[in-house]
Amino acid sequence: MSEPPGATVTLPEAPTADEPPKPLTAQRVLPLRRPGRWLATAVMVVLVAQFVHGLISNPFYQWDRWGYWFLRPTILDGLLITLEVTAYSAVLGLIGGTLIAVARLSKSPVLRAVSWTYVWAFRSIPLIVVLIFLYNFSALYKTLSVGIPFGPAFFSFDESRLATDMVVAVVGLSLNEAAYAAEVVRGGILSVDQGQHEAAAALGLPKGYQFRKIVFPQALRSIIPNYVNQLIGLIKGTSLVFYVSLLDLFGSAQTMGSTYPGDIVPLLLVVTVWYLILTSVVSVVQFYVERYYARGATRSLPPTPLQKLRTGLTVLRARIRREAAV
Repeated sequence: MSEPPGATVTLPEAPTADEPPKPLTAQRVLPLRRPGRWLATAVMVVLVAQFVHGLISNPFYQWDRWGYWFLRPTILDGLLITLEVTAYSAVLGLIGGTLIAVARLSKSPVLRAVSWTYVWAFRSIPLIVVLIFLYNFSALYKTLSVGIPFGPAFFSFDESRLATDMVVAVVGLSLNEAAYAAEVVRGGILSVDQGQHEAAAALGLPKGYQFRKIVFPQALRSIIPNYVNQLIGLIKGTSLVFYVSLLDLFGSAQTMGSTYPGDIVPLLLVVTVWYLILTSVVSVVQFYVERYYARGATRSLPPTPLQKLRTGLTVLRARIRREAAV
C-alpha cells in the first residue's frame, strides 16, 4: 500500500504465535506533525483577537453613535444615490468599453487610433479632474447643438439645464470606466484560443455571429473577474461625486460630520461598513457568475460555500468517529 506524502505509518508489533498478523489495511496512518504551521496559526489567532478586542472596547469609536447613524434616512438616501450612480455608470461603462475594445481590434487604422487615444487619455487623467471639468463644462460651452459640421445646426439646447449633478456624475464615471473596461474586454477577447476563431470562420459564420455566440461567451471567463475588480473600484469611486455637489453615501456622511463634529469617526465607520456590505454582495455575485461560465471549461465546478461547509462537517464527523473507535 502506498502512503500519502508527508505521513508516517505506525507499524504493528510482531504477532505472537497465537495472534494472526494484521492486514496492511488495518495499519493506522498518522499525519506528519507540522509545528511551524500550528505556531503561525496561534500567532494569527492572537493578533486577530487583539484587533477585534480593541475595535470593540475602544471608546474612541463610539459604537452607540454608529448604531444611531447607520440607518438614518440621510445615510440611506445617500446610499440610494450611490447605488444609482454605480448602476448607471457600470452599464454605460461596460457598453462603451465593449465598443472601444472592438474598435481597438478593428482593421480600420482610424478606429484603432481614436480608441487608443481615448483609452490613453482617460487612464491618464485623474477621475476627480474629469468630474470637476464636466461640472464646469457650461462655462466653456453654454449651448450644445446637433447639425452638419461647419454648417447649420438642426437644434440646440442649454447645457446647464441638461447637466444636472446626477448627469455630471454618471457621465464622468462612465467615461472613466469605459477606458478601463475597454482594456478588460480586449484582454478577454484576446485570451480566446485562436483555433476558436479559425473554426468559426471555417464554418462560414458571419463575423457578428462569431463574436456574439462563440468568442464573447468564452471571453467572459476572463472578463468577469477583472471587470468585477473595476466594478468594486467604481463603487468606491462614487465617493468623489461629493465634489460635484451630489450627496452620495460619503457626501451625506461628510455633511453630517460638519454639522456634528463629535460624530466624525462613527460616521466614517458607517460609510466603511456600508462599502464593505456593497463590495461583499458584488463578490458573492461574482462567484456564482464565474461558476456559471466555468461550465465546460473545468472537469468539476468549484463548490459553493454551503457545499464546502457540508463537506467540512462530514470530514469532521468522520474524524471524530475514527478517533473514538481507536
